[in-house]
Amino acid sequence: MCFSFSKSLWQNITLETLIHHFSAETVGSSNMEADVSLKFRQQLLLIDENLVAEDVAALKFLCTDLLPFRKLESVKSAVDIFQLLMAEEYLNEEDTFLLAELLYRIKCHSLLKKFGYTKEKVQECLHEKGRVSPYRQMLYEFSENITNEMLKDIIFLLQNCLPKRRIPLSALELLILLEKQGLLTENNVQLLEEVCMNVSPDLLETVNCYKRAKVSFPQQENTLPVKESSLSHTGDFRVFTSPQETSIKSVGSNINDNKAANLTQGFSDMNLELPGEFSNEENESKKMTSYKMDGPHRGFCLVINNVNFDKSLQERKGSCKDAGELERVFTWLGLDVRTYTDLTSQEIKDLMRTWQHLQDHKDRDCFICCILSHGESGAIYGKDEELVSIRMIMSHFTAKQCPQLAEKPKLFFIQACQGKEIQCPVYVEADARIPDLSSMQQSISPSESIPEEADFLLGMATIDGYVSFRHIQQGAWYIQALCSKLQLLVPRGEDILSILTEVNEDVGRRVDRLGTKKQMPQPAYTLRRKFIFPIPRDPPPSQQH
Repeated sequence: MCFSFSKSLWQNITLETLIHHFSAETVGSSNMEADVSLKFRQQLLLIDENLVAEDVAALKFLCTDLLPFRKLESVKSAVDIFQLLMAEEYLNEEDTFLLAELLYRIKCHSLLKKFGYTKEKVQECLHEKGRVSPYRQMLYEFSENITNEMLKDIIFLLQNCLPKRRIPLSALELLILLEKQGLLTENNVQLLEEVCMNVSPDLLETVNCYKRAKVSFPQQENTLPVKESSLSHTGDFRVFTSPQETSIKSVGSNINDNKAANLTQGFSDMNLELPGEFSNEENESKKMTSYKMDGPHRGFCLVINNVNFDKSLQERKGSCKDAGELERVFTWLGLDVRTYTDLTSQEIKDLMRTWQHLQDHKDRDCFICCILSHGESGAIYGKDEELVSIRMIMSHFTAKQCPQLAEKPKLFFIQACQGKEIQCPVYVEADARIPDLSSMQQSISPSESIPEEADFLLGMATIDGYVSFRHIQQGAWYIQALCSKLQLLVPRGEDILSILTEVNEDVGRRVDRLGTKKQMPQPAYTLRRKFIFPIPRDPPPSQQH
């Protein structure tokens, strides 16, 4: 049977069908876009929550050539910057590379995975997609290498060039001010060179590297070649050669593993200090003065002990023994110890803010914080199984954020895995997440977690990429070795770095009961003097009955 339609009727039916189909597709597409946009903005909020004030200032500075300066001046948070970047079409759901580049530049590598990036992936794409100019990179690198003492000297030298203001300038604010006055431009960095010659000639290498790159690659606007030098990044560490400057160094000892061997070789290439290789610098070290440790109160010691978790992470059996041992040892050393158990990620952040603003720090000699938890590269888990950046935790106690602890030693000890989970024997567990072996987080070295400022020490239970081990009855290898060596060596007058070298030796010799699993701790520090605990009057806890 055949049906015949008039031409006009067929057109009407077709038109109605198309309109209906298009409308349905439009609604579906609109809902999908809304979902994508919401998820994207949620990711941006998460990034914002993990950035501290110094990070926001760095982002503002790196975006100076991309966004109107008038709008940047009103920025208060990272979200404000993200909003401006989206308005200028630098950032959207489909193209997040600029944000990845910015996070890479400020060394927040652990946040890259939020958008599916790794440190290596960003590095590969910088040549083609990078937007931060070599000039801006150089200035930021320059600011990162300026210590507080250098900044004071630079401001004094440039006093006649700067407007009279009472507000203290940061290094980035100083550079922006010089740019505003036309004293510093992409094609004229002479003022920086003169400042370097007067304050620290070592800083010249950063400027010279930029000038050489500009001559060699005048057409290249987005990437600055990495220069292996004492003032640029060497691997994942920042090293300063001038003895007056703050140094981030790493101490390790050999283990029979390819990665550890490569890491040790990297230390040698960077002229970092290794046990048994101090030579000339050892004599300088002996001449160093010690931190003042004769105040009315020694200081506070926080112990955060996360044992139980809400979802898939295993109970950390044996951790309470570690927390108790830390409390006994640091109390013996004269510190006022406060222990907190099973804190969520938000509670950890809130606790850091509370202690950051404590006025009682001004009468204390030092500050110590010990965190026992599961972890991944550059971060530890809260009870709610959300990650908290180690760098963000430590940044609460910089001189700017916590003036009461300015120029005082701040020690952080982290017992947590910093890499993938491995199969362990019955009596040994690893402080890492059990599932998702494929989703390995980007590696973060201790030097990237430590704030770029003096007087910090970060003691990690393991080198990056490795698990750390905890006996379910006897406690963690690292914490037990740390407590043991403190009790043994403090009465002998040893400084903290010597003690941590002994801890490395102790843990490095340990193996699991099958003889197949090893561990290597790794401290990083920006201490300017020797840190020596006063010898307690009472015998160590291990000798008390």
